[in-house]
This record gives sequence, C-alpha cells and structure tokens, in this order.
Amino acid sequence: MYEAAATPTTRKRTWLRVFLTGLLLWVLTVVVTLFTGNPNLIPTLVLLGSFLVPVTFVLWAFGRRHTGEVTAELLFSTFVTGGILGVLAASLLETYLLHPSPVFFLGVGLIEEAAKLSALAFLTRRLSHKYAVDGLVLGASVGFGFAAFESAGYAFTALFTEQGLSLMQLVQTELLRGLLAPLGHGLWTAILGGVLFSASGRQHFALTRRLLFSYLGVAVLHALWDSMHSIALLVTLVLTGTPYQYSLLEKGYQPTPTADQTHLFTVLSWGGLILISLIALLWLRSVARHADREQRPLWRIPIAH
Repeated sequence: MYEAAATPTTRKRTWLRVFLTGLLLWVLTVVVTLFTGNPNLIPTLVLLGSFLVPVTFVLWAFGRRHTGEVTAELLFSTFVTGGILGVLAASLLETYLLHPSPVFFLGVGLIEEAAKLSALAFLTRRLSHKYAVDGLVLGASVGFGFAAFESAGYAFTALFTEQGLSLMQLVQTELLRGLLAPLGHGLWTAILGGVLFSASGRQHFALTRRLLFSYLGVAVLHALWDSMHSIALLVTLVLTGTPYQYSLLEKGYQPTPTADQTHLFTVLSWGGLILISLIALLWLRSVARHADREQRPLWRIPIAH
C-alpha cells in the first residue's frame, strides 16, 4: 500500500526547522570566517549558502507528493544525481554548441531545460504511476538540485577578484542567488515535470505537443531571465542615451551612466525579473490545478453490469 501523506503540521515543522537551522549555521560560518580569516571554512560557507534554500523548498514540496512511490530515496536521487547530470550535460553542450550571438541566452535556456528534463525522465522512468502532482515535486527536486550546484560554482568563482580573495563578494552572491532560487530552475523544471507526468501513461513517458510547447515556453522564460541585465541596459540607452554616450560606445569605451539612467536601469532589471516570475508562478498554478483535477483513486473497484 502507498504511504500516507505527511500532515500539514509535520510538513511545516520539517522544512521550517531545516531552513532556520541552516540559516543560523550559515550566519555563524560567515561571522567566524570573517573573524578568523580561516580559508578552510570557505567550502562550508559555499555549500551551506548554495544548498540551504533549494533543500528547504524540496522538503516543502516533498510533503505534497501524491503517492508513496515518491520516496525520500527517490527525492535524494533526483536532487543530487539529477542536479549533477543536468549541470554536466548543460556544461558540455553549451561549451561545444554555443558561441557569442544575439540568441546566446536562448540557446542556454533550451540546453539547460532539456538537460534537466532528460535527467528527470531518466531517474523516474521506473515509476509505475506517473501522476502530475508527483511530476511537479520531482521536477522541482531536479531543478533545485541543478540550482544548488550551479550556485556553488558561482559563489566559488565570486571569491576570486582582481584584488585577491573577496569573502564579501562570495556572501553577496550567495544571498542574491538564495533569494532568487525559488523563482528559477526549481520553478521552471517543476512546470515541465508536471506537464511530462500529466501527458504520460503509467509505464512510459509520452512526448506530446503540450510538452513541446511547455519546454519551449520555459526555455524562453529562462532566456529572458538570464538576459534581463542586457535587455534593461539596451532599453535604458535607447530611451535616455545621449549623443556623447553613443559616440563613446562607437569608440569602444563604456560611458558613465547618469543618476537617472542608473535608477531606470535598476527599475527595468528588477521589474523584468518580477514579471517573468509572475508569469512562471501563474503557469505553475495552472499546471498544479490541472494536476489536482487529474488525480485518480489509487485503488479501482470493478463495477459489475
């Protein structure tokens, strides 16, 4: 028989306790590292900061699974193995297939979303019942695993600057990526996971038109998210650029922005990210509602005619 779902109280206590404990440990690690300057603490700082938010959201999602087939072992596998497979596949494909171009970020979105979706399908291929609710949970797990390992890489890279090691740069990177993590990879792959499982039968996954359009749509959201800095910069220059600034750009120099341009750029950057997040959240809500309507009883009793 399938396991009973956890009670709402248990769900709340588990993910909230993990988050608060992890946050306290991360803050203590930051403080001790700043006071002691001990480089041996940097891996602890990177791992805690990169994995805290993704792990918290995966635990929260786990409490909302539909069947007992989605076990803790499967969740761990999709988070770790799926995340690593996604990162490795995306890195290889992006290295050999992508080159600087106006559609570079679209290529990144297409490759990374395909890598995560493939990892999800591979790791969950043996599930006998493929309910959309479970697809949402497992898709989020793969996406957050991808985000955690990617964030660890960004945090480690941020440590090295032209002036030497910068612990504050590392901390700022982890704070920013931690705040944005719920609105990125985990959200996008949850959408694809719900659509994939909804379109599939009990034994095999199915490639449908809805899945294809969902994949392309999520890839576009991903591309817009990654390119929002460049889009905001371009729009700011088009709306407020001066002839002098354009002449500097033509000569290969970077003009100093005015205070108004800096303000407009900030508004456009964050406004764009908020808009993309709202679209993705509404999309996820639609997929979740479809999943709720799709839920079928686990045991069917034949009715004699």
